[in-house]
Amino acid sequence: MSAEKVTVYSRPGCPFCMSLRAGLQGSGLAFDEVDIWQDPEAAGVVRSIADGNETVPTVVIGDWKAVNPSAREVLAAVAEHAPHLLPA
Repeated sequence: MSAEKVTVYSRPGCPFCMSLRAGLQGSGLAFDEVDIWQDPEAAGVVRSIADGNETVPTVVIGDWKAVNPSAREVLAAVAEHAPHLLPA
């Protein structure tokens, strides 16, 4: 089963989040961004992926999960797990 969306977990002021956001926006990839400081459930998701830490950005694409990936890594994961989400 392929993923239906790309979710980027982030927090305000995070330079790594800003870099990833810019790279993904530049590629034209659509993604949902969730602020872990505003959403306790999202913070829990990140902790479950990042060994108990709230390390962001954390990205989820279906069963694929990564902590602090590059935009290139995210796009490669989309191509593998959800190619229908790639920009035209």
